[in-house]
Amino acid sequence: MKRILGIDLGDRRTGVAITDLTGTLAGGLELITGDGLNAFAKSVMDIAGRYDISEIVVGYPVNMDGTKGESALKTEKFKRKLEKLIKEKGLQIDVVLFDERLSTALAYVYMNESGVKSKDKKQKVDMLSAQIILQDYINSKRI
Repeated sequence: MKRILGIDLGDRRTGVAITDLTGTLAGGLELITGDGLNAFAKSVMDIAGRYDISEIVVGYPVNMDGTKGESALKTEKFKRKLEKLIKEKGLQIDVVLFDERLSTALAYVYMNESGVKSKDKKQKVDMLSAQIILQDYINSKRI
């Protein structure tokens, strides 16, 4: 079975998660640091090239009332950049936007409950958010 990548796009850090081989469980994979959507898109494609990826799920930060703000528009632009790179490489990978409302808040709750030190939270929140987004996506497909 092909795997799915989960992405929590940030300004300076982007969290990446991946499914297990059965496609039922998401785990944190890595944290990409960089500057700009092009750099993040290329890094995501490098990661996709290391694994047998069928789908990339990008957290879609719509506002609580469902409207799109600046972050959602940036995420749509990132999706288009990924799709362009996928097409250029002749790959068959779907890119899906998935509602990520409250994923970062939930990541902080998990870290607080598990005793992660304050200084470590900033480095871990994006990867954990990507894992939460991906797991929510997997769970939504099973319903």
